[in-house]
Amino acid sequence: MKPGSFETHMDLGPKDTVETHLEGVKQPKLDWVNTIFLTSTPIVAIALSWLYFSRHGLEWSQIALAVLFYFITGMSITGGYHRLFAHKTYKANKAVKLMYLLFGAATFQNSALKWAADHRVHHNHVDGDKDPYNINKGFWYAHIGWIFYQEKVIDPKYPKDLLNDKLVMWQHRNYLWLCVTMGFILPTVIGHFLGSALGGFALAGVGRVVFVHHCTFFINSLCHIVGTRPYTDSNTARDSAVMAVFSYGEGYHNYHHYFPTDYRNGIRWFHFDPTKWMIKSLSYVGFTNDLKKVPEKLINQAKLEMQMKKYQNVA
Repeated sequence: MKPGSFETHMDLGPKDTVETHLEGVKQPKLDWVNTIFLTSTPIVAIALSWLYFSRHGLEWSQIALAVLFYFITGMSITGGYHRLFAHKTYKANKAVKLMYLLFGAATFQNSALKWAADHRVHHNHVDGDKDPYNINKGFWYAHIGWIFYQEKVIDPKYPKDLLNDKLVMWQHRNYLWLCVTMGFILPTVIGHFLGSALGGFALAGVGRVVFVHHCTFFINSLCHIVGTRPYTDSNTARDSAVMAVFSYGEGYHNYHHYFPTDYRNGIRWFHFDPTKWMIKSLSYVGFTNDLKKVPEKLINQAKLEMQMKKYQNVA
């Protein structure tokens, strides 16, 4: 497998289990559920947050709850949906996988099966017509616009490894009620016991969903426009230390696109990559194992080749 690719065997799943998409659709159809949800939640979050603060003022327990949910749900995407399920960069026990699936659903970013399948297509066809969030179609399309439409998936095959994962398929079948329960009901109940159900729903619920959405979406948009390309210029992915702060370490995107099988995105000790730290920490207690790292020799070789290419272009 060459750097920058994701090699996997993709087979069509059972028709009653896996949604299939047909080629040849001339005009994409607007997905009204996605469109209404993504455009209304920011308005609802602002309105409910204003109502909560006007009634209760600043309560640090509610802020802490929102921050906690921000990290748990967001890192269930980066550590679970992305680095575990989509790229298989390490292995995790069932308890960790279950937590990823529960709190990943709370982000309202689709099931792990669908998310990982879309992401594998992105890596295999980055910047091309088959790329679900192709940056060449514009910033807003790559950021959020692609979700507004029913996707015309040119390769309709889902990964066989995930189809055979009972926990992943359980989440896929029960995705909707898991979203509502984990994303809205749970923070509302916890917020109630902290003094305000409204605060839990507004801040750790709706507001957190919106914030995590755009932190994730910026990887598909900004990290293909702003930043450096120290490892490859064969695609638009870029490294951004700033975006790494907002995306739990996912901002080192040029590295990730060239070496997608590495469980790390930020490879240096000083790179802000809490997802990497979480995965590594869990390995010390046996919850994760087989953490894959690209050999330093290959990393240095990629950087050297890019430096030589830049020198030749200047000369």
